[in-house]
Amino acid sequence: LKLDDPLIRNSRWAWPMFWEAGLAILQGKRGGFWVHTRDSRYRYKALQVGGQTPFALGFDSEAYGPIDENLSAGGLIWRLNAYTGDWQIPAAIYRDWLWSAFNLVEEQERRAPWIYDIRFAVSWCPTDSAVLDALAQKLPPEKILLHIPNWRTDPYDENYPTFVASEQAHAFIRKGQQMGFRMMPHFNAVDMDPSHPAYAFLRDFQYRDLESKKVAGWSWVEGKILGVPESNVGLNEHRDKKVMVKVHPGLTRWRVMLGEAIKGAAESLSLETVFIDVTLTSFNMHNCFVESTTPTEGMRRLIDHVGRLGNGLVVGGEGLNEITMQGLSFAQAHLFKSWQTSIPGLERTGCALNDFLFGKLCRTIGYSDLNGRTEDEELRMKIHEAHRAIPTVTIHSAKEITDPNRAVKKMLEKAAS
Repeated sequence: LKLDDPLIRNSRWAWPMFWEAGLAILQGKRGGFWVHTRDSRYRYKALQVGGQTPFALGFDSEAYGPIDENLSAGGLIWRLNAYTGDWQIPAAIYRDWLWSAFNLVEEQERRAPWIYDIRFAVSWCPTDSAVLDALAQKLPPEKILLHIPNWRTDPYDENYPTFVASEQAHAFIRKGQQMGFRMMPHFNAVDMDPSHPAYAFLRDFQYRDLESKKVAGWSWVEGKILGVPESNVGLNEHRDKKVMVKVHPGLTRWRVMLGEAIKGAAESLSLETVFIDVTLTSFNMHNCFVESTTPTEGMRRLIDHVGRLGNGLVVGGEGLNEITMQGLSFAQAHLFKSWQTSIPGLERTGCALNDFLFGKLCRTIGYSDLNGRTEDEELRMKIHEAHRAIPTVTIHSAKEITDPNRAVKKMLEKAAS
């Protein structure tokens, strides 16, 4: 994108949730220049694009929360250099530093070899055995990754961190495993239901906004995402509204509690792979340090903890950045400003920089609205393809595989080739 493009003009991108790696590359016809920082200490920073003039970049260093009396920020060195050629040249230099700073050669050695053989993915896969039969007619099951959201006895996004499989889901997962599919049930990294009994032990360590100090979280009311109630009564009485608060992942008690719950489900279902939601949501906040750990470093520890449960698990997660990719094997990535709804101008995005930086460790799958029934859904599938994601669809029935529309057929053919 050009710096004065409406999609980015006069915008600020906080690391690591939105500015996913600490570098910026400005590409010209025969080369360009780039700016980056070599930070392995999880310090919060941000990229500002534009201001009084669109043709400017600002590189922020943030003070850790609480910021009321913390006036110190900085300590980051910003490095500038020019290059000749394409953007892969500076990106490769940054990737080499990243691998060295975080000892990622060791992470590569821990990856399960089969993750690199996955050719096709289904996000939000229904627990209908007919879907398994339909997919097996198109592709080898061992090459297919299935993200399975509705598998618990509780409704989706309620009563976390309790993970108990329903009889239907248990049968679906068992059949899929016997056929060879890579089955990836949906868990959660930091969201919890405040009506859950565990909340009493964790409420002092929930996310609070850096400036407003309000409890960070969300609820779902009549198709709209809202904030969370502030009162104890409100937090306890609206489970049906999907009320979720976020627990600081730096808290050892939470990582152990969550790990035990995931381990129990994994053993019950004989899982090799799990998906933990909202792994992208780490940022500077009012209660930034818990056990001398920031939310972002805590998220890295949480992902690593889950990956080492039992005999080891392959971990997928939501979102992709230079911290989460270190422990994730699969990332369900979001499109630019288009998580649930596509923005005007989405067709102008689509650089494969993240795959270039992170693809040796973490492979990308698509997120939502990848059914191909509308022009917008086709565009979303096309942009994921430009990002070098694994061909991904979202379906509701087996018929959408046995009798696919044009866009789904293209994804199946791409996977088969």
